[in-house]
Amino acid sequence: MTTYRVCCFLRRFRPASNEPSEAIGDVFEAYAGADGGGSALGEEALRRFLREVQGEAGDDDVEAAAREVLAFAAEHRLLKKGGGLTVEGFHRWLCSDANAALHPRRGVHHDMGLPLSHYFIYTGHNSYLTGNQLSSGCSEAPIAKALRDGVRVIELDLWPNAAKDDVEVLHGRTWTSPVDLMKCLETVKEHAFVSSPYPVILTLEDHLTPHLQAKVAKMVKETFGDLLHLSESEAMPVFPSPEDLRGKIIISTKPPKEYLETKSSKEEAQNGSAEEESVWGDEIPDNKAQVATARQVSEKDTERYVEEDEEMEKKVQQGVNGEYKSLISISLTRRKHDMDQDLKVDPEKVSRMSLGEAAYEKATITHGSEIIKFTQRNLLRIFPKTTRITSSNYNPLMGWRYGAQMVAANMQGHGRKLWLTQGMFRANGGCGYVKKPDFLMNTDKMFDPRSKLPVKTRLKVTVYMGDGWRFDFRKTHFDKCSPPDFYARVSPFVMLPTINQ
Repeated sequence: MTTYRVCCFLRRFRPASNEPSEAIGDVFEAYAGADGGGSALGEEALRRFLREVQGEAGDDDVEAAAREVLAFAAEHRLLKKGGGLTVEGFHRWLCSDANAALHPRRGVHHDMGLPLSHYFIYTGHNSYLTGNQLSSGCSEAPIAKALRDGVRVIELDLWPNAAKDDVEVLHGRTWTSPVDLMKCLETVKEHAFVSSPYPVILTLEDHLTPHLQAKVAKMVKETFGDLLHLSESEAMPVFPSPEDLRGKIIISTKPPKEYLETKSSKEEAQNGSAEEESVWGDEIPDNKAQVATARQVSEKDTERYVEEDEEMEKKVQQGVNGEYKSLISISLTRRKHDMDQDLKVDPEKVSRMSLGEAAYEKATITHGSEIIKFTQRNLLRIFPKTTRITSSNYNPLMGWRYGAQMVAANMQGHGRKLWLTQGMFRANGGCGYVKKPDFLMNTDKMFDPRSKLPVKTRLKVTVYMGDGWRFDFRKTHFDKCSPPDFYARVSPFVMLPTINQ
C-alpha cells in the first residue's frame, strides 16, 4: 500500500503490482543467468550490465558505478545473504534517483576553457520579484533561491528612491514594492558560488544619475571585494572563459555615457517602432484584464515619469562617473533599431545585446543566420515580453536553436517552459553553463534551424514506474469526488544531440 497525505488526512492506494515488468525481468535473468545462478546479480554480471547496457565507458567508471549500485542495495537491504543483487533490488535501483539520467557523479564534463559566447548560460529575468510583474513584492529571497538552483545571470533594476538620495531595486513604473540594493548585493555575495564555482553575471538595468552611480560603485566594490572581476580594457577582442572567471562576479550594463540617449534598454529592445508593430500585428497578452490594468498604470504615470527622466537627463549630462564605468566588464550595446546594424560583428570588440521576446522572434524570420553568426562571438540576451504579467515564460528553444546564450526566464513563474529551462541546466553537473553544440559554432557552414533535416534517431519510451500526482492549481483539496490525478505525460526533451557530451 502507498500512503499520501492530503490536507489533514491520509489516503492509501494499492499499487497495481510490486513486481518488476517483464522487460526488466528478462534483462535481469539474461545477466544473472550468465553467472550460473539466476536468482541474484553478482558483481561481475553487474559490471557487464553497466558496460553493455548502461553505456559506462572505462574501467574506473564501471567500478565506481558498480560500487554505487551495491551501496544503494545494501542501504535498502536488497542484497541476498550469499551476495548479489535481487531482482527486486535491481528493479528498485533502475527506477530510483540513484540511476538518474543526468547523474551527479559525472559532474562538470564539458570543456570550460572556451570564451563565454560558446555556452548557454542559466539566466533569470527580474530576479528580485516574488510573484507577478505588476504588483508583487521585491525581495532578496528569490535571488538567493535562483543562485542556489544554479542560475548564473541575475538581473537587478536600479531606480532612485523617492528622495533621490538612495538606490532601490524594483520593477519600474509598476506597483511592485522596492527592496534595498545592499540586501541584494549581500545576497549575491553569500549565495553566488554555493551550487557552482563558475562566474555570476550581474546585469544592471540602470536608471540612475551620476551621484547615485558613484554610490552604487562604492557599494559594489565594498561588498564584492576581490570577487569582483574588473576588465583590463574597455574593448575585449574575445570573452574570457568560465574557467578563467571561476569564482568571479561580473557586472554587465550599458556604459553611463549612453544613459538616456534613448529609452531604457528593456523598453528599447521590446517595443520597436509603431510602424514595425503595425506590420507584425499585436502580441496576444497573458490576461486581457491584467494587461488593461498595466496600461492604466502606465498611462497614469507616464507624464510624471517623463518629467523625472527629463530632470535626470539634465543631471546625467553634467558628467559621467568614472568609478561606475570601471565596474562594467561586459558592456551592453545600444540598439540602432536596424537589425543589419545591430547584428554586425566587430572583429576587434565583443559585447552583449538584449532583445525582447517579440523583437527576437521577428528577427529570427529575417536575420536567422546573422543571429547565429553574432552569437558565435558576442552574447545575446532574450527576455520575456512586457505582457507576461503573470511571470509566465516563452519557449526557450527558440533562443537556444539560434545560439542565444542568455535566454532569460521568470524563475518565480511555473509551467512547462520553465521546466524546459530547469531541465536544460541540470546538464554539465548543474553548473549553470552548458557548452553549445559544434554546429552552432561552425563558421564554414552556417546552421539553419528552419531547414527540414532527415530523422536520425527514433526514441521508444516505456514508462515502468510513476511517483506522485499532477498538481492542479485550480484545486485546493482532494475528496471522494475529486481524487488525486495520476495521469502522466512524458515529453522527451532532445533538442541538440551534442549537448550531453
